[in-house]
Amino acid sequence: MKPGVLFDLDGVLLDSMPWHVKAWQEAFRALGLEVPEEAIYLHEGAIELDTARKLFEDQGVNPTPEFFREAFRLQKKIFTEKYRKRVKPFPGVEEALRELKREGRRLALVTSSHREILEEVLPGGFLGFFDFVVTGDQVSRRKPHPDPYLTGLSGLRMNREEALAVENAPAGIRAAKGAGLLCVAITTTLPPEHLKEADLIVENHERLFGILRNGRI
Repeated sequence: MKPGVLFDLDGVLLDSMPWHVKAWQEAFRALGLEVPEEAIYLHEGAIELDTARKLFEDQGVNPTPEFFREAFRLQKKIFTEKYRKRVKPFPGVEEALRELKREGRRLALVTSSHREILEEVLPGGFLGFFDFVVTGDQVSRRKPHPDPYLTGLSGLRMNREEALAVENAPAGIRAAKGAGLLCVAITTTLPPEHLKEADLIVENHERLFGILRNGRI
């Protein structure tokens, strides 16, 4: 059994991705782009100049740092004003996290969201489940770079053999594997064919937490 578990947030613990995607689509539309829903899901946590350039070049746009700053500003504004109150943890997640803590597991949250967004969308007391939290504004390179997970391991004072990551998107899986972690992917937002780089793919939270609680990985 791995004593440490590092969880992604959006799409893994929070049922938030449909709302983030809507906010991204509206932000891009305001900038004159029509970006397909699946393209945003595939780039979850990694819509940045160095990791999502092709997404915009396919739309005939040469992305600049100024373009990305404006896109992020719009997405954050739209999400905060229209959608953040619709975000909730997936059913059963809080109870499962509580049980993992009772077992003595050390838990980290590793998300590309900024800390201020985290505090706006999470239920009261939710952060108390975690021994360490890594947000996108704490690291110089976000997912798919391994930096967020390396920071999480350091915060838990664990080595890579003692912990595993739970993800739902290609960029997060690559970040976890780049940090040397075993990675479990859950198909909340994308089908299995997009998650093949993970070590194990599970179809729902019942299966995920059943495996974690039974110590099979």
